[in-house]
Amino acid sequence: MAAAAALEAVAPTGALWGLVQDFVMGQQEGPADQVAADVKSGSYTVLQVVEALGSSLENPEPRTRARGIQLLSQVLLQCHSLLLEKEVIHLILFYENRLKDHHLVIPSVLQGLRALSLCMALPPGLAVSVLKAIFQEVHVQSLPQVDRHTVYSIITNFMRTREEELKGLGADFTFGFIQVMDGEKDPRNLLVAFRIVHDLISRDYSLGPFVEELFEVTSCYFPIDFTPPPNDPYGIQREDLILSLRAVLASTPRFAEFLLPLLIEKVDSEILSAKLDSLQTLTACCAVYGQKELKDFLPSLWASIRREVFQTASERVEADGLAALHSLTACLSRSVLRADAEDLLDSFLSNILQDCRHHLCEPDMKLVWPSAKLLQAAAGASARACDHITSNVLPLLLEQFHKHSQSNQRRTILEMMLGFLKLHQKWSYEDKDERPLNGFRDQLCSLVFMALTDPSTQLQLVGIRTLAVLGAQPDLLSSGDLELAVGHLYRLSFLEEDSQSCRAAALEASGALATLYPVAFSSHLVPKLAEELGRGTNEVIAVCQSLQQVAEKCQQDPESCWYFHQTAVPCLLALAVQASMPEKEHSVLRKVLLEDEVLAAMVSVIGTATTHLSPDLAAQSVARIVPLFLDGNVSFLPENSFPCRFQPFQNGSSGQRRLVALLMAFVCSLPRNVEIPQLNQLMRELVELSCCPSCPSSSTAAAKCFAGLLNKLPTGQQLDEFLQLAVDKVEAGLSPGPYRSQAFTLLLWVTKALVLRYHPLSSCLTDQLMGLLGDPELGPAAADGFSLLMSDCTDVLTRAGHAEVRIMFRQRFFTDNVPALVQGFHAASQDVKPNYLKGLSHVLNRLPKPVLLPELPTLLSLLLEALSCSDSVVQLSTLSCLQPLLLEAPQVMSLHVDTLVTKFLNLSSSPSMAVRIAALQCMHALTRLPTPVLLPYKPQVIRALAKPLDDKKRLVRKEAVSARGEWFLLGSPGS
Repeated sequence: MAAAAALEAVAPTGALWGLVQDFVMGQQEGPADQVAADVKSGSYTVLQVVEALGSSLENPEPRTRARGIQLLSQVLLQCHSLLLEKEVIHLILFYENRLKDHHLVIPSVLQGLRALSLCMALPPGLAVSVLKAIFQEVHVQSLPQVDRHTVYSIITNFMRTREEELKGLGADFTFGFIQVMDGEKDPRNLLVAFRIVHDLISRDYSLGPFVEELFEVTSCYFPIDFTPPPNDPYGIQREDLILSLRAVLASTPRFAEFLLPLLIEKVDSEILSAKLDSLQTLTACCAVYGQKELKDFLPSLWASIRREVFQTASERVEADGLAALHSLTACLSRSVLRADAEDLLDSFLSNILQDCRHHLCEPDMKLVWPSAKLLQAAAGASARACDHITSNVLPLLLEQFHKHSQSNQRRTILEMMLGFLKLHQKWSYEDKDERPLNGFRDQLCSLVFMALTDPSTQLQLVGIRTLAVLGAQPDLLSSGDLELAVGHLYRLSFLEEDSQSCRAAALEASGALATLYPVAFSSHLVPKLAEELGRGTNEVIAVCQSLQQVAEKCQQDPESCWYFHQTAVPCLLALAVQASMPEKEHSVLRKVLLEDEVLAAMVSVIGTATTHLSPDLAAQSVARIVPLFLDGNVSFLPENSFPCRFQPFQNGSSGQRRLVALLMAFVCSLPRNVEIPQLNQLMRELVELSCCPSCPSSSTAAAKCFAGLLNKLPTGQQLDEFLQLAVDKVEAGLSPGPYRSQAFTLLLWVTKALVLRYHPLSSCLTDQLMGLLGDPELGPAAADGFSLLMSDCTDVLTRAGHAEVRIMFRQRFFTDNVPALVQGFHAASQDVKPNYLKGLSHVLNRLPKPVLLPELPTLLSLLLEALSCSDSVVQLSTLSCLQPLLLEAPQVMSLHVDTLVTKFLNLSSSPSMAVRIAALQCMHALTRLPTPVLLPYKPQVIRALAKPLDDKKRLVRKEAVSARGEWFLLGSPGS
């Protein structure tokens, strides 16, 4: 009691004395929190609490002493930040002395030391003193789980804040911890203990002569054999323990001599889980090992892996075995060799080749695939390994292809070759002559073209994939080979009727190769692709995707760019115009080319092809395409004999009107300095069509086209006239009538065009849009309109398409309009309030977070109210807005933690899967708030999150596991 007597204090008050007596003698729990609260408020000091406890701490009855120390420890856990250095010194001396007390006292003593381990005022040397006392006086493994956890917490806290002092203990610290951990059984404690061991190694604490002991005290748990009990409230999974232990075992090469024999033993066992864990651990170890650690074990490791791949009945074991072989080879490839050192990589690869290559030649081909997989796993580890194995295997496979005549055998051999060829794509060679495939070029191309002409569809498919890989290798296809390749791909894409799969694969390969050889494909393939557009929807979209890839590459080559605009774009337009013509019979061409998905794909092609046009080519193209739509001038289109005039704006059919989307794609992607012919007429026609009620898709395309052109016009009289034209049309259309919806769409797109360029009229149009939030018919659409105003588009008003997009337009929109949105919400009737909330959440969700954070305190209450809205779109948008704020503004969000927890948990049972996922992600993000704020909710949350663990959707279950795991770890050491 000498240390306690040294604590100076004034006499305790009667109230404090009464609280102490109620806790110690009356066995009441409440007084501890009251005393802590009084200490925080300054009513008492910690020293007065100690003085009030004097008789309890000296009581001969161990339970009474334990109760007194428990009260002091609970107060310290809440008030440790208030302690002065002198107080900490005396308290630590007191607690260290009490470690020698009765076993009933020890748990409370450890809680007090945990509190003191958190003190910032802890003087140098005391951390070491505390740990020495624990190592010497406490037999940790005889304590209950919670008290053992407290010891691990003390160690973790000191390692985090007093690392250099602990390192001063040298290997004694490591030995002391080994004694503490030895025999630990509880999975909650093991997770913490494994983390401590990992830190000991990764932070370079001295292990001294105790490397093997440290390995033994952890490896005794390998492989992990743990099944969580039903309804486990702690959420610890077997995988958590496996990964934590693996991180320890694979953290240092110094464990290699002990670990590798253990891994070989477990791989050779009959237990599936042990095989998997061992192979995965070996893969992890190879990231830190070198040749020295592996040398003596390579033959045994290879024998074990080979057997598992050759004989296993488990795909998982096979996959992990191949991954381990890959990692072993990569490790051997990394090591720097001395001139006189043995080259372990070459000898290792030679052993693999010796054991595998003869299987590639066996007539029954029984072990062909296992052998090929092993060889490819090793070859994929480094350029050197790839060259070594490929140079030995490719001649053999080429010989076998010609030796076998059956298509299925040839397909197997070609698939193996394809695997090796793909591996070469990973490595770059500066010197052309160093490329190992160059010596096999002619044989490979000949073999692939044989496969492409084989009657077997399956062999053709492998041939197509192999051709795509060969074409991706620099300089591997000669000009003659390339011409043959284009011909074969065209034939397989359009002339062969038997196989849809071959057609799709050939189209995909064409798109991939076209990006690498734009000139060849634009001059050979584009006309042929365009000629065959009138097939099925998926085929047409695939063709358009290939054309878009060609268009992207053509921008880098003037000749290809010119050819594309002279040939491909007119072909597309001609086919579309033909499809739009009225016909007596319903044709496949008309049905397919006028579908929304196909038109969108064609828009993407034309937009991509237009964004980088040179001034001369842009002037030529626009002089042909605008008159096509305004005057029906089809003279530049191939095969331009159509049954009637093309007049999309002059009472044309709905099919013709739909093609305004293609006009939009072209004119709205042009550079701003390109002059648009007949602009006045074009803008007036677009405004009229935008409010045509008979064809919604064409009216929307017209509105977008008008807005795209409006955005690029220079300030002046012409712009003002077009704006007035639009405003008049919108005002007339928003009155009760047949085209309110179309007028609203025009308003929305014109507003966006002006918001992006900071035009003064944008504020008036935004006010008009905001006024529609209370409209019974248009209110929900107006709310969604705020999402469009704040989002990036893909087809119009894009930076890539040369639109005028001012920096920080979102910030400016927020500043100008959010106060009015908030005011409107408060003034709105209950039935339209959700519209304001939806509009607000759309704005906030797309606002850069640095702009939102200063405004968060005033807006948060509205966001929380939005979570109670029944509209799942509002809920989802609001959750998406709140999640990053939990990470970036924890102090503000902490003030509303009660509401956040309640609402997020409620939404985790939403009918909408997307809302459930977002709510669980927010529950996960909540754990980044200050721990003391969250701890009172921990039991409630862990219980509530058990329900979504059984959700019928896998993605929901995944988020629930992640969120619940973080809440379970809340408050744990190191978390």
